[in-house]
Amino acid sequence: MIERIAHFCISRRKLVVGLLLACTLVLSWFALHIQVRTVFEDMLPSKHEYVKTHEKFKDTFGGSNMVTIMLEVDKGDIFQTPVLEKVRDLTLGMREVSAVNQFQITSLASKKLKEVHASTSGIESSPLMWPDVPQTAEKMAELKSAVLRNPLVYGPYVSKDLQATLITVDFIDQKVDYATVFKEINAQIAKVAKVDDGSVKIRVVGDPILFGWVNHYLPETLHLVFYALGVTLAMLFVLLRTWRGVVLPLLAGLVSAIWALGICQILGISFEPLVIVVAMLITSRAVSHSVQIVNRFDDELEAQPQLSGEELSGTAARVALADLFRPGMLGVIADAACMAVVAMSPIPMLQKLTVLSVVWVSTLTVSAVILTPVLLSYIRRPRGYAHPLNLQPVLRKVLDFAVGITLSRARYLVLGTSLLVIVSAGIYALNLKIGDANPGSPILWPHAKYNQDSKAINSRFEGVDRLFVVIGDDNRPGVVKGNDVLPSMDRFQRFMEVQPEIGGSLSIADVIPQVNASLHEGNPHYQEMSDNAAINASLMAMLESVSEPGDMDRFVDKQSANGSVTLMFRDRQGETIRTAVARIKEFIAANPLKEGHWQLAGGVVGVMAAINEIILSSQIEAIALALLVLAVLCTIVYRSTIAGMLFMVPVIISNMLTFAFMVWKGIGMNINTVPVAALGIGLGVDYAFYIADRVKEEIAIGSSPEHAISQALHSAGMGVIVTASVLILSTLLWWVSSLRFQAEMGLLMAIWLSVSAMSALFVMPSLIYVFRPRFIFGAQGGDAKAPLQQAA
Repeated sequence: MIERIAHFCISRRKLVVGLLLACTLVLSWFALHIQVRTVFEDMLPSKHEYVKTHEKFKDTFGGSNMVTIMLEVDKGDIFQTPVLEKVRDLTLGMREVSAVNQFQITSLASKKLKEVHASTSGIESSPLMWPDVPQTAEKMAELKSAVLRNPLVYGPYVSKDLQATLITVDFIDQKVDYATVFKEINAQIAKVAKVDDGSVKIRVVGDPILFGWVNHYLPETLHLVFYALGVTLAMLFVLLRTWRGVVLPLLAGLVSAIWALGICQILGISFEPLVIVVAMLITSRAVSHSVQIVNRFDDELEAQPQLSGEELSGTAARVALADLFRPGMLGVIADAACMAVVAMSPIPMLQKLTVLSVVWVSTLTVSAVILTPVLLSYIRRPRGYAHPLNLQPVLRKVLDFAVGITLSRARYLVLGTSLLVIVSAGIYALNLKIGDANPGSPILWPHAKYNQDSKAINSRFEGVDRLFVVIGDDNRPGVVKGNDVLPSMDRFQRFMEVQPEIGGSLSIADVIPQVNASLHEGNPHYQEMSDNAAINASLMAMLESVSEPGDMDRFVDKQSANGSVTLMFRDRQGETIRTAVARIKEFIAANPLKEGHWQLAGGVVGVMAAINEIILSSQIEAIALALLVLAVLCTIVYRSTIAGMLFMVPVIISNMLTFAFMVWKGIGMNINTVPVAALGIGLGVDYAFYIADRVKEEIAIGSSPEHAISQALHSAGMGVIVTASVLILSTLLWWVSSLRFQAEMGLLMAIWLSVSAMSALFVMPSLIYVFRPRFIFGAQGGDAKAPLQQAA
């Protein structure tokens, strides 16, 4: 069948090229219109308990797209007219930002931060600093005193040293566009900073800002893509010495990219900026497969001395296509199948990325496996070289070394060392963290402005990342006012604040004592909740009566059927979130409610907790299933269960070393790294397919095991060493990226490629030579000597 496919493709090459060209032109139009953006909803596992709670209450208690802005001074305190005018101007400016929730803008200059007063005429509340900034020293002193005696403001919105204040802004999740929000917020900050003498520093954090930075660095990312492409082409030109060795791999990568992006645009899938790493990884496979075919084509040129011109090119191209069709297709299918496992995740972003990756990998069957040999058949002077520099002898020295290791007793040392590496790296990899592994965002470097701003805000305030837990009952309006819910809220807050990473908490249980104290002329003795449910309900009713629409949204819903406890986190590391969730569940189990129930968990930390739990529960299953898929594919293709076991060895080596590297570098397994890890399973075995298949091919024509391994390493091994060296160097260029995630994933890819190449050149031949699997050597187990070898 493979021979017939190869014969058809070469004999009908005009038809094949015409069809592929037509499809490429049509899909290129769609590819040019694909959207490059991050869609927040795609990150949410919508069926998870926490996400359901978040979606239900986010408009009331705050969403996960909150932006926090800090204004700080170096000298004195913030209670200066120029400083507070900036707070006011920036607060008003936030109303003009796209997709902003107008009821969720909170600062000293907003109406939401109030002071409760009690007098003989009753209870009243008034904004701390609205609508005007105090213009006299007396008014400024009054504002300062009001802030200091209000624990809901002093600490949460004004720092303890009085040198900084916060503005928090929430956005409507369905409407937010990170690039637009990032641009507009920075424009508002620039407008305020324009009239500044440098005494006020403005810092800003939040997911819209974080992903805005990702989009901000998109031009740099595209430059790195072109630099990596330039390095790849230059090295291919130097190593392969032919224009076909440069143009055809480039064309294979370009065609696969056009097909993949065009198909995904038709399917309505946008391109996530962070997955450029995955795109580069897949493109490297296109280059690898194409180079293997070009290298095999060159080998066949030497084997057909009696032919010349297009006849020689056609014959060599047909043989290259036929001989490499099986390992090439198996490599593509293995990559696609291993990546498809990620689709089991209930996170839409990973599902869409899976579709993109599977489509992209599948296009390699056309762009590399079919198109490359068909175009090779058109070459008129196949034996010519583009330059005199020949580095092939140097590369053959490496391959000679690999042959010498495999055919000597050193092969047992290689296998023993490999086993030791698997065991030791596997044990070390058990420390791999789920979620973010370090403070700040792992997407950016620690010295990046965003991470520096996050560090500065967390050092002055309770924490910029929030999680809310809901307590109440939809069917029981007013249940929050009862004597069961309010004390539980208070105990829960004290219990959770023991965790060092939680800087503070906020609930209606913090507000009622302030109202109670105000009714008793500010006497601190009354700054607590009453034991009487009726009194607490009356205090809440008084507060509601003097509140404007939206003032109570941070604490309770409109019917007081549900209340929230908001926890402020100083970091969003996976371990921090898991500890907090475990403590929440511990408290709930130990403190059952007579009325109402607890609901976990909303806010950005709640959403991240859901994502981390999904990744934790599915990570081992996904890896195991991907390995199983690989084993089944190899078993079917080679009709041997031993083949499935044999090809898992290089995969296990590369993955164990990669996971160990992630532990060493503090890279967590999160929503961004999971796709790279899944694709790496297929990546780890591609080179091994070519080596094993070439050994099998040599044995089939009567070669001895020694001669077969030598030929395989000098033929397919040359393709491995060329593509690996080229791609390793080009991926290492990503280390200079301003996005830490891209830099570390580039280094991760380089390690994967290095380990895969070393496994293919040393481990795989040693395994084959030691165990003599029947699917390669047949029933004789490779004992027969080839006549040529015997003569030698």
